Amino acid sequence: MKCFQEAVINRRTNYALGKEIPVLPSQIVAAVERMTQEVPSSFNMQSARVVLAMGEHHEKVWSITKEALRRIVPADKFGATEQKIDSFAAGYGTVLFFEETDAVKELQGKYPPYAENFPIWASQANGMLQFAIWTQLTSMGLGVNIQHYNPLIDEKVKAHFDVPQSWSLVAQMVFGAPLAPPQPIEKMPISERVKVFD
Repeated sequence: MKCFQEAVINRRTNYALGKEIPVLPSQIVAAVERMTQEVPSSFNMQSARVVLAMGEHHEKVWSITKEALRRIVPADKFGATEQKIDSFAAGYGTVLFFEETDAVKELQGKYPPYAENFPIWASQANGMLQFAIWTQLTSMGLGVNIQHYNPLIDEKVKAHFDVPQSWSLVAQMVFGAPLAPPQPIEKMPISERVKVFD
């Protein structure tokens, strides 16, 4: 129990990432596959899909993102945007999280009384998967942060990785060697968030 709590506490957003990772790429693959296999979903929907991009594929994700942003960010403000995107590209890899919308629609058709809930439940399961992979990668000594540039980059990312149109991109998780500790964050008093009745 203590190890699990420590893993959750240590899971933090880290933007200072490099490519000299402390683990083998095969260990990252195994961790991502295991978490994707084991994280639960309502009605055993298993609608979450993952693309693990490393090497030139990781860099392509952020090249696509940079060019998409270049089209909408004013030129005089693009320097800061470019610097931010380059910091993601400086990491080792990106985990792309998708939802297989056909899997959700199938269950909506199969169980009409719950139809409105299936997209919510799918989103919750995807969030659990993101949390599980983030916590696992952190426990392996990696720095991690999560981004949401969808839907701006969706079509080009899906084309590059040749994924079905029914896959909907929901998040991009960057990981790499932690080059600095995560920045401190402010937490609300727990009494404002948890009520206990005993």
